[in-house]
Amino acid sequence: MGSVKVYGPPASTAVARVLACLLEKEVEFQLIPVNMAKGSTKPPNTSRSRKPPFVDGNLGSVGRSESIPWVLLLLQQPFGQVPAFQDESITLFGNKGLFGNGLLERASIEQWLEAEAQSFNPPSSVLVFQLAFAPRMRLKQDPAVIEQNEGKLAKVLDVYENRLEESRFLAGDDFTLADLSHLPNAQYITGTDRGHLLTSRKNVNRWWEEISSRPSWKKVVEMQKAPPS
Repeated sequence: MGSVKVYGPPASTAVARVLACLLEKEVEFQLIPVNMAKGSTKPPNTSRSRKPPFVDGNLGSVGRSESIPWVLLLLQQPFGQVPAFQDESITLFGNKGLFGNGLLERASIEQWLEAEAQSFNPPSSVLVFQLAFAPRMRLKQDPAVIEQNEGKLAKVLDVYENRLEESRFLAGDDFTLADLSHLPNAQYITGTDRGHLLTSRKNVNRWWEEISSRPSWKKVVEMQKAPPS
Protein backbone atom coordinates (compact mmCIF):
# COMPACT_ATOMS: atom_id res chain seq x y z
CA MET A 1 0.00 0.00 0.00
CA GLY A 2 1.47 3.36 -0.99
CA SER A 3 2.17 6.02 1.63
CA VAL A 4 0.49 8.57 -0.64
CA LYS A 5 -3.30 8.87 -0.49
CA VAL A 6 -5.20 10.76 -3.17
CA TYR A 7 -8.80 11.69 -2.43
CA GLY A 8 -11.09 12.20 -5.40
CA PRO A 9 -12.80 10.51 -8.35
CA PRO A 10 -10.50 9.68 -11.29
CA ALA A 11 -13.17 11.06 -13.62
CA SER A 12 -12.32 14.52 -12.30
CA THR A 13 -9.92 16.26 -14.67
CA ALA A 14 -8.00 17.71 -11.71
CA VAL A 15 -7.65 14.32 -10.05
CA ALA A 16 -6.64 12.75 -13.37
CA ARG A 17 -3.75 15.22 -13.68
CA VAL A 18 -2.54 14.28 -10.21
CA LEU A 19 -2.74 10.56 -10.92
CA ALA A 20 -0.84 10.95 -14.19
CA CYS A 21 1.91 12.89 -12.39
CA LEU A 22 2.25 10.25 -9.69
CA LEU A 23 2.34 7.44 -12.24
CA GLU A 24 4.95 9.25 -14.33
CA LYS A 25 7.12 9.65 -11.24
CA GLU A 26 6.51 6.04 -10.17
CA VAL A 27 5.07 7.08 -6.82
CA GLU A 28 2.98 4.39 -5.15
CA PHE A 29 -0.38 5.73 -4.04
CA GLN A 30 -3.78 4.76 -2.77
CA LEU A 31 -6.79 6.32 -4.46
CA ILE A 32 -9.63 7.09 -2.07
CA PRO A 33 -12.78 7.50 -4.19
CA VAL A 34 -15.02 10.45 -3.42
CA ASN A 35 -18.68 10.57 -4.38
CA MET A 36 -18.97 14.25 -5.28
CA ALA A 37 -22.73 14.03 -5.65
CA LYS A 38 -23.20 12.73 -2.12
CA GLY A 39 -20.24 14.47 -0.56
CA SER A 40 -19.75 11.30 1.45
CA THR A 41 -16.00 11.51 1.85
CA LYS A 42 -13.81 14.41 2.83
CA PRO A 43 -10.03 14.40 3.16
CA PRO A 44 -8.48 14.48 6.63
CA ASN A 45 -7.39 17.74 8.21
CA THR A 46 -3.88 18.84 7.42
CA SER A 47 -1.56 21.15 9.28
CA ARG A 48 0.03 22.28 6.01
CA SER A 49 -1.78 24.84 3.92
CA ARG A 50 -0.05 25.96 0.76
CA LYS A 51 -1.46 27.41 -2.41
CA PRO A 52 -1.59 24.54 -4.90
CA PRO A 53 0.71 25.34 -7.85
CA PHE A 54 -1.68 23.67 -10.28
CA VAL A 55 -4.83 25.65 -9.50
CA ASP A 56 -6.52 26.19 -12.86
CA GLY A 57 -3.51 24.60 -14.49
CA ASN A 58 -0.92 27.10 -13.27
CA LEU A 59 2.58 25.87 -12.57
CA GLY A 60 3.45 28.10 -9.63
CA SER A 61 6.96 28.07 -8.17
CA VAL A 62 9.39 25.50 -9.51
CA GLY A 63 11.29 23.86 -6.67
CA ARG A 64 15.08 23.51 -6.97
CA SER A 65 15.14 19.95 -5.66
CA GLU A 66 12.88 16.97 -6.13
CA SER A 67 13.54 16.07 -2.49
CA ILE A 68 10.61 18.43 -1.83
CA PRO A 69 8.67 17.93 -5.07
CA TRP A 70 6.67 21.07 -5.78
CA VAL A 71 4.18 19.21 -7.94
CA LEU A 72 2.91 17.35 -4.88
CA LEU A 73 1.93 20.61 -3.21
CA LEU A 74 -1.03 20.88 -5.54
CA LEU A 75 -2.58 18.00 -3.67
CA GLN A 76 -2.84 19.87 -0.37
CA GLN A 77 -6.47 20.86 -0.10
CA PRO A 78 -7.75 22.13 3.27
CA PHE A 79 -11.13 23.24 1.87
CA GLY A 80 -12.68 19.83 1.33
CA GLN A 81 -12.27 19.96 -2.44
CA VAL A 82 -10.65 17.42 -4.73
CA PRO A 83 -7.98 16.52 -5.42
CA ALA A 84 -6.73 16.24 -1.86
CA PHE A 85 -3.58 14.57 -0.71
CA GLN A 86 -2.05 12.85 2.29
CA ASP A 87 1.53 11.66 2.24
CA GLU A 88 4.46 10.48 4.25
CA SER A 89 8.10 10.60 3.20
CA ILE A 90 8.46 9.47 -0.41
CA THR A 91 11.21 9.19 -2.99
CA LEU A 92 10.67 10.09 -6.63
CA PHE A 93 11.93 7.99 -9.54
CA GLY A 94 10.37 7.64 -12.97
CA ASN A 95 10.33 10.40 -15.57
CA LYS A 96 13.15 12.72 -14.53
CA GLY A 97 12.38 15.20 -17.29
CA LEU A 98 8.76 15.78 -16.33
CA PHE A 99 9.54 19.03 -14.53
CA GLY A 100 12.30 20.12 -16.89
CA ASN A 101 16.08 20.07 -16.80
CA GLY A 102 17.64 23.48 -16.35
CA LEU A 103 16.20 26.97 -16.04
CA LEU A 104 15.45 27.50 -19.73
CA GLU A 105 13.48 24.28 -20.08
CA ARG A 106 11.60 24.94 -16.87
CA ALA A 107 10.77 28.43 -18.10
CA SER A 108 9.39 26.93 -21.31
CA ILE A 109 7.29 24.49 -19.30
CA GLU A 110 5.91 27.32 -17.20
CA GLN A 111 5.11 29.30 -20.35
CA TRP A 112 3.07 26.45 -21.81
CA LEU A 113 1.39 25.66 -18.52
CA GLU A 114 0.29 29.28 -18.48
CA ALA A 115 -1.00 28.85 -22.03
CA GLU A 116 -2.94 25.79 -20.89
CA ALA A 117 -4.38 27.65 -17.92
CA GLN A 118 -5.31 30.87 -19.68
CA SER A 119 -6.08 29.78 -23.24
CA PHE A 120 -6.69 26.04 -23.55
CA ASN A 121 -8.40 25.25 -20.28
CA PRO A 122 -11.26 27.80 -20.28
CA PRO A 123 -12.92 26.78 -23.59
CA SER A 124 -11.98 23.11 -23.31
CA SER A 125 -13.43 22.88 -19.79
CA VAL A 126 -16.72 24.31 -21.01
CA LEU A 127 -16.79 21.79 -23.85
CA VAL A 128 -15.98 18.93 -21.48
CA PHE A 129 -18.93 19.86 -19.31
CA GLN A 130 -21.34 20.50 -22.17
CA LEU A 131 -20.37 17.49 -24.29
CA ALA A 132 -19.31 14.87 -21.75
CA PHE A 133 -20.78 15.61 -18.34
CA ALA A 134 -24.10 17.33 -19.11
CA PRO A 135 -25.52 14.25 -20.89
CA ARG A 136 -24.47 12.01 -17.99
CA MET A 137 -26.12 14.39 -15.54
CA ARG A 138 -29.21 14.60 -17.74
CA LEU A 139 -28.74 18.32 -18.18
CA LYS A 140 -29.67 20.20 -21.32
CA GLN A 141 -26.76 21.15 -23.53
CA ASP A 142 -26.41 24.74 -24.73
CA PRO A 143 -25.63 24.76 -28.49
CA ALA A 144 -24.69 28.44 -28.44
CA VAL A 145 -22.17 27.93 -25.64
CA ILE A 146 -20.74 24.88 -27.39
CA GLU A 147 -20.33 26.76 -30.67
CA GLN A 148 -18.74 29.77 -28.99
CA ASN A 149 -16.18 27.72 -27.08
CA GLU A 150 -15.49 25.45 -30.04
CA GLY A 151 -14.41 28.55 -31.94
CA LYS A 152 -12.23 29.73 -29.08
CA LEU A 153 -10.54 26.36 -28.73
CA ALA A 154 -9.97 26.12 -32.48
CA LYS A 155 -7.98 29.37 -32.40
CA VAL A 156 -5.88 28.07 -29.51
CA LEU A 157 -5.19 24.81 -31.30
CA ASP A 158 -4.09 26.71 -34.40
CA VAL A 159 -1.32 28.22 -32.27
CA TYR A 160 -0.46 24.76 -30.95
CA GLU A 161 -0.36 23.43 -34.50
CA ASN A 162 2.31 25.97 -35.41
CA ARG A 163 4.31 25.28 -32.27
CA LEU A 164 4.19 21.51 -32.78
CA GLU A 165 5.39 21.95 -36.36
CA GLU A 166 8.79 22.87 -34.94
CA SER A 167 8.80 20.95 -31.67
CA ARG A 168 7.94 17.35 -30.77
CA PHE A 169 6.28 18.46 -27.53
CA LEU A 170 5.07 21.83 -26.31
CA ALA A 171 8.09 22.75 -24.18
CA GLY A 172 10.70 21.06 -26.36
CA ASP A 173 11.78 17.61 -27.42
CA ASP A 174 10.77 15.85 -24.19
CA PHE A 175 7.39 15.03 -22.65
CA THR A 176 6.84 17.32 -19.66
CA LEU A 177 4.18 18.57 -17.30
CA ALA A 178 3.22 21.09 -19.99
CA ASP A 179 1.95 18.23 -22.16
CA LEU A 180 0.53 16.18 -19.30
CA SER A 181 -1.67 19.05 -18.13
CA HIS A 182 -3.64 18.89 -21.40
CA LEU A 183 -4.46 15.19 -21.19
CA PRO A 184 -7.68 15.16 -19.10
CA ASN A 185 -9.67 17.72 -21.09
CA ALA A 186 -8.33 16.49 -24.43
CA GLN A 187 -9.29 12.92 -23.52
CA TYR A 188 -12.91 13.90 -22.95
CA ILE A 189 -13.12 16.07 -26.06
CA THR A 190 -11.67 13.44 -28.38
CA GLY A 191 -14.33 11.07 -27.11
CA THR A 192 -17.09 13.34 -28.44
CA ASP A 193 -18.18 14.50 -31.87
CA ARG A 194 -15.86 17.52 -31.44
CA GLY A 195 -12.77 15.33 -31.37
CA HIS A 196 -11.88 16.65 -34.82
CA LEU A 197 -10.71 19.84 -33.12
CA LEU A 198 -7.56 17.92 -32.23
CA THR A 199 -7.46 15.09 -34.76
CA SER A 200 -7.95 17.25 -37.87
CA ARG A 201 -4.75 19.18 -37.17
CA LYS A 202 -1.75 17.19 -38.35
CA ASN A 203 0.77 18.21 -35.70
CA VAL A 204 -1.73 18.45 -32.86
CA ASN A 205 -3.03 14.99 -33.73
CA ARG A 206 0.50 13.55 -33.83
CA TRP A 207 1.21 15.12 -30.44
CA TRP A 208 -2.10 13.92 -29.00
CA GLU A 209 -1.57 10.37 -30.22
CA GLU A 210 1.87 10.28 -28.60
CA ILE A 211 1.02 11.78 -25.22
CA SER A 212 -2.23 9.84 -24.85
CA SER A 213 -0.38 6.59 -25.57
CA ARG A 214 1.90 6.92 -22.56
CA PRO A 215 1.49 4.02 -20.11
CA SER A 216 0.82 6.43 -17.25
CA TRP A 217 -2.13 8.02 -19.03
CA LYS A 218 -3.50 4.68 -20.24
CA LYS A 219 -3.56 3.61 -16.60
CA VAL A 220 -5.51 6.73 -15.63
CA VAL A 221 -8.05 6.07 -18.37
CA GLU A 222 -8.44 2.50 -17.11
CA MET A 223 -9.11 3.89 -13.64
CA GLN A 224 -11.71 6.27 -15.05
CA LYS A 225 -13.51 3.42 -16.80
CA ALA A 226 -13.48 1.10 -13.79
CA PRO A 227 -16.82 0.77 -11.97
CA PRO A 228 -17.01 2.57 -8.62
CA SER A 229 -15.88 0.38 -5.75
